[in-house]
Amino acid sequence: MNMTFLQELFNNITQRDALLRRRQYTPETLDHARLTQACHALLESDGEASSIALASRALDMYNRLDDVEKRQFFTRLAEAFAADPQEIDAAYESYHQTRDNRSLHALFTVCEPRRQELLRRLNLASDGTHALVRMREDLLRIRRDTPELDAIDADFAHLFGSWFNRGFLVLKRIDWNTPASILEKIIRYEAVHEIQDWNDLRRRLDARDRRCFAFFHPAIGDEPLIFVEVALHKGLPQRIQPILEAEHHEIDDPESADTAAFFGISNCQTGLRGISFGNFLIKQVVQELKQELPQLKHFVTLSPVPGFRQWLDERRDDESLPESLRNALAELEIPDWHSDPERAERLKTVIKPLAARYLVEEKNAKGLPANPVARFHLGNGAELHRINWLGDISNKGLKQAAGLMVNYLYVLDDIERNHENYIANATVACSSEVRDLQRRARKQAKGETVK
Repeated sequence: MNMTFLQELFNNITQRDALLRRRQYTPETLDHARLTQACHALLESDGEASSIALASRALDMYNRLDDVEKRQFFTRLAEAFAADPQEIDAAYESYHQTRDNRSLHALFTVCEPRRQELLRRLNLASDGTHALVRMREDLLRIRRDTPELDAIDADFAHLFGSWFNRGFLVLKRIDWNTPASILEKIIRYEAVHEIQDWNDLRRRLDARDRRCFAFFHPAIGDEPLIFVEVALHKGLPQRIQPILEAEHHEIDDPESADTAAFFGISNCQTGLRGISFGNFLIKQVVQELKQELPQLKHFVTLSPVPGFRQWLDERRDDESLPESLRNALAELEIPDWHSDPERAERLKTVIKPLAARYLVEEKNAKGLPANPVARFHLGNGAELHRINWLGDISNKGLKQAAGLMVNYLYVLDDIERNHENYIANATVACSSEVRDLQRRARKQAKGETVK
């Protein structure tokens, strides 16, 4: 018997039943209270077929709510689908008396909020996983300044951490033969360097000097989770514009490249924010590239420095810094300052050391680097290798980082050590060149002459 046929037949029956149920509800009659009732019914359901139909019905009802009703629904999840305090107290008292594994398991069971089981059952619906990812995307947007919804987000993150485990992810190379439906999503989700059109995309997938890889998950089909764009290069790249130019080819033969430069890493699903894929992606892409092109010696990024320009602007108001330094930073307000070679060179001697100070010394509330891109690559075991002056002279590059870009270098033999030092002590692995710039920044701050 063909089990695939039976499964498809079973799904068609449950989907048809769900459609009949949904037709009983018009948008005018839907509100969060009816959805809450549907969720209670789903939790009370025993049969698989009925659970699938009820899950489909509940998700369809949710999709018809506006943001006001969605917020009220999430509030009901926090209140009506929490763990029962009395059951927790009783289970804890039992464990306190017996200290055995059976009572410990019972305590764990009652401590889990009922909404986690609800989310598991909603996941039974066709396309349920992707629907829940979109639901969390709504939650992340709605929960701002609403601390009571933090617990709901924690439940989503807990379950997604298991559902999107590395073992379930599938790495695929994206090229011009990839289905158009996926290529359209690559254009839409590109978050670092906007893809202008189909010709631009085709250039980025060129087999001579480009590669693109993405992670997919079987439960959400052709929706990429994250993808990385790679430029094959001779030596470490310093500027992004040549890489993005339509007619520029660094190499004509992949076999002549000695460097793989990751110049764009884009997360595609906002609802999976905080679920880490990037570290697995880079490591597996390195393995794929080494297998295809064993002559590659260097694996490096050409990364933006978002937030650096804002940090520089704040330094202009720091009266503890020398006036000459603050006056130099004021020149960033001059239109097209980067086009004046003399001014650009003068600013270079000031800003590159400040960039080293910012990337190595500035920390967030958790004691980690303030810059999010730095946190990502350093946490993956990379080294802050080089700061590139005028690496990105696009309007976006000048606005977010005064034109700077950074090379994070992945040295295969050092990745684990760098990662462990970063996790244990927030240590920023960096090259001697960056450390020298950091020392210059300290001298600048004291008004000392920098040579």
